Amino acid sequence: MQIGGLGLLAILALGYFAGIDVTPLLEQSSVPASSATITQADKRAGMFVSVTLADTEEVWDQVFRAQVDGAYRPATLVLYKGVTQSPCGGASGATGPFYCPGDRKIYLDTGFFITLSNQLGAKGDFAAAYVVAHEVAHHVQNELGILGKANSVRQRVNQAESNAISVRIELQADCYAGIWARQAERQFGSLEQGDLQEAIHAARQIGDDTLQRNSGRTPMPHTFTHGTSMQRVRWFEVGYQSGDLTACDTFSADQL
Repeated sequence: MQIGGLGLLAILALGYFAGIDVTPLLEQSSVPASSATITQADKRAGMFVSVTLADTEEVWDQVFRAQVDGAYRPATLVLYKGVTQSPCGGASGATGPFYCPGDRKIYLDTGFFITLSNQLGAKGDFAAAYVVAHEVAHHVQNELGILGKANSVRQRVNQAESNAISVRIELQADCYAGIWARQAERQFGSLEQGDLQEAIHAARQIGDDTLQRNSGRTPMPHTFTHGTSMQRVRWFEVGYQSGDLTACDTFSADQL
């Protein structure tokens, strides 16, 4: 058994109280391979995610009460280490965090926050919280019926058009993450000086053009699936400044 008694209880507790599915962690904890060992960094990541997810769910419950004719159904986040499976395919550190409409769950590798900080250059707790909020935003899109409609259209068009729709999906999720940041500041007073800049910097670092440029490639807009750095920052700021779901309608925007 790779997890000690107290560590096991802590992981079980965070899963029970925060809507986090820790089954993959518990399954991997019994594997003797050293790569499956649950480290202190993994536990810290789990506790951080549990706090962030609790905040996002409380925020979206309030936003739905105020702006949506219907109740918000909380998201479930699957926390795993190394690799796991989802209805949307395999999940690994290489895939990064993602939302799977097939089971309405968010998948996040415990090692992603190290990648975010060390390899992508987006440091700080609020940068990491922004990433979680972005994935929860995809769940919000699914709850609103937006994600299903957009993905249905993507299946009927060519690759370039599908990528363009994907960009609008992702930028709307950034905008919703901005709404979360605004509401978290108002409801919990949890933003400290510099937090907002951490989120904006993270959005900038994971723009398609920046990622392609940093990997030594010339940015190719027709391959973009998440939007440029400038677009991601802009839509996050739209959400933060407005706090309004209707302001985040990237699908009707003439210019992204």
